[in-house]
Amino acid sequence: MSGNSPRVVALGGGHGLAATLAALRQVTTAITAIVTVADNGGSSGRLREEFPIYPPGDLRMALAALCADDDWGRSWAEIMQYRFDSDGPLDGHAVGNLLLAALWNKGEDPVAGLDRVGSLLKVIGRVLPMSVAPLDIEATFTNSTGRFIVKGQVQVATAKGRLESLRLLPENPEARPEALTEIDIAEWIVMGPGSWFSSVLPHLLVPQQRQALINSKGKKILILNLDSATEHGPVINSGEYAGYTATEHLQILHTYAPDLKFDLIVADQSVVAGSDQLERYLSSTGGELVVADLRDQSSLVHHDVKKLASLFAHIAG
Repeated sequence: MSGNSPRVVALGGGHGLAATLAALRQVTTAITAIVTVADNGGSSGRLREEFPIYPPGDLRMALAALCADDDWGRSWAEIMQYRFDSDGPLDGHAVGNLLLAALWNKGEDPVAGLDRVGSLLKVIGRVLPMSVAPLDIEATFTNSTGRFIVKGQVQVATAKGRLESLRLLPENPEARPEALTEIDIAEWIVMGPGSWFSSVLPHLLVPQQRQALINSKGKKILILNLDSATEHGPVINSGEYAGYTATEHLQILHTYAPDLKFDLIVADQSVVAGSDQLERYLSSTGGELVVADLRDQSSLVHHDVKKLASLFAHIAG
């Protein structure tokens, strides 16, 4: 590690990864985001139906989270996130999604296109997709009526039931070589928070990437989701835990990557309040539990970027 500025790889997707990146950039400038590429909802889903490209939404959010902290970077981040509001076919499309789709549709290599947009935004670090081609997610759940299969990132993230199995389509996809290189030289590996089944676990279903994570000598940090209960009562439709405990989240992750060991497991105080189940589980599997106040009190269902940044600074120090 050079001084207190670690070389970091952060894996995930959506708002969870964006919050992690926004916090990490306050600690280091050597950041690589590796992003899930199976989104099938909203603007990304519509663009995938029309063009054979990566779903751009999660990649766009990661780029915006890493944009330069000056007038140029902030203004471009705002433009990238802007969504059209109309009665026509552009309604709901984010400008950044259309920009990435244009570059990829004209034949530019996906990573070269991401790098080009990153240069425009003067991003801190780099954004990479987790596989060489776009993917779909499929899962088998069980509930009181029996066993059922759902396909699509949105459908998997919102399914009501107990997870039986999770898979990518096509199965065993090839990882991006740039991502494998960054994992190999990383001093920190950070996973989570985010939708466990559609943003976190998919990274472990890419065989080359899973093995690279296992082999990495970097400090591995797992950030658990927020509990859906707060001192003000349950957060309705938060979707973060979806009926699973934090310990069950770790057990599910262990199922898909039994040899992957985390040095630090970071949890908001709400996750461990009133229960020592998580600590008991970690004492049997290894890994240090770090408990902190990480909730954004303005939204209750998201992590606070400043609190996360303070935690990362403490870890780096």
